[in-house]
Amino acid sequence: MTAKSNRDIEKIYSNEEFVAKLRRLADAIESGDKFEIQIAGERIYVPVRAQYSIEHERGDSEEEIEFQIKWEN
Repeated sequence: MTAKSNRDIEKIYSNEEFVAKLRRLADAIESGDKFEIQIAGERIYVPVRAQYSIEHERGDSEEEIEFQIKWEN
């Protein structure tokens, strides 16, 4: 198996696209299924064992909320 390269991408979506992705994520979590998403041309498979968190960051001129999904390979 080949090792995956490091990646750090931020992809901007329209409101409609973002809502659709959140709905699919919520449905997968609620039903206990894995979640699949394509981000910038790469398909990502999120396992059921993933952990979910929400992060809030504040700087001098902006604030950010990140919905995070983490798991170990």
